[in-house]
Amino acid sequence: MGRTLIAYFSRADENYFGGAMRYVKVGNTEIVAGIMNELIDADSFKIEMKDPYSPVYMTCIEEAKKDKQNNARPELVNYLDSIDDYDTIVLGYPNYWGTYPMAVATFLEKYDFTGKTILPLCTNEGSGLGSSESDIKKAAKGAVVKSGLAITGSRAADSKEAVKKWFSANGLI
Repeated sequence: MGRTLIAYFSRADENYFGGAMRYVKVGNTEIVAGIMNELIDADSFKIEMKDPYSPVYMTCIEEAKKDKQNNARPELVNYLDSIDDYDTIVLGYPNYWGTYPMAVATFLEKYDFTGKTILPLCTNEGSGLGSSESDIKKAAKGAVVKSGLAITGSRAADSKEAVKKWFSANGLI
């Protein structure tokens, strides 16, 4: 088996958890990415926006909605030199307006995913993967996009068994 990359977008600050807002220091997707790193030998890359969304949840989701409507490609803080050494990319993100955040689109359009396998991992509070799997297939031409895993964000810290089962089903464990 070739090398694996865990690339993820995550947001801390004020977040929505099962009907209530609360501030967190580490975003849900980043929590799951940490669990993934405990389970498998993989490199990690955090997809970070140069101009991040507001720390206030309601403002953040409006900014994300505007970016989606405008098909924006936010500039990232940094980029990988290449993904050539990776066979598998675990792509983690929260569900923003039914799909991945536009910063993930920036990441996907930067690299050639031909011959790569992508495993989508989406944190959410009930909206599941939305259209993100099919959106990844459109953006990462030539990649094999496997069935994704939806994790309820407020239960991110307790997702180890679900991630382990998903990794096992996809040959990573």
